Amino acid sequence: MKEARQSLPKTRPAVVTSMRRMGRSDSPIISYGIIGLCVVIFVAELFTGTTRGVVFQNLFYYGPYTAIQPWRMITSLFLHLSILHLLFNMYSIFIFGPMMERMLGRARFAALFLLSGIGGSVAVLLIAPATPVAGASGAIFGLLGAYFVIQRHLGGNSVQLLIVIGINLALSFVIPGIAWQAHIGGLIVGALVGLIFARTRNRSQRTIQFVGLGGTLAALIALAIFGASIALLRV
Repeated sequence: MKEARQSLPKTRPAVVTSMRRMGRSDSPIISYGIIGLCVVIFVAELFTGTTRGVVFQNLFYYGPYTAIQPWRMITSLFLHLSILHLLFNMYSIFIFGPMMERMLGRARFAALFLLSGIGGSVAVLLIAPATPVAGASGAIFGLLGAYFVIQRHLGGNSVQLLIVIGINLALSFVIPGIAWQAHIGGLIVGALVGLIFARTRNRSQRTIQFVGLGGTLAALIALAIFGASIALLRV
């Protein structure tokens, strides 16, 4: 007499399940990717044996080199100077990034983050070109600025967010060693990008949206060239 076999439920490895979840259209891959990249760079920095090691000095650091090495205006966004600096910024992205990424979509969120970060770097270049800075806080302020503008256009209550922005800006001026120029630059550019997104929500306005983002980038490049020229003249 044959016994009936009981079929066992099929199970997938946890890694496979996690990868499939990450592949969903609403998964905040860009936000988590930014966090992962910042952590990897920080670990690589530690392995150089000093915070002024090869990774820190030759690739990412934003400072007097900017006039002749403009890529540092972007790479410095992913470099952090201490574990507390890293944890604070990554926590901000972890809390705020996925919400913004799901709202805007991956490509728009990435554009917002990068343009805001570049805006912070340009502000430092124009106001305090000899100030060495690093970190994603300028881009994070850009996320806050964009969210505030979008909320206002959608009729949402933005009082609490305005208070958060005000407190963080105030801390930028009170606590020594914080590049307030980057925070203000990122906030302004983020608000501008948020305005572009809010005014071009319809699919038929994609071209206008693209032109607006391209114009913002072109304006930042022009300001960076101007700031770099002034900085070189001072040398």
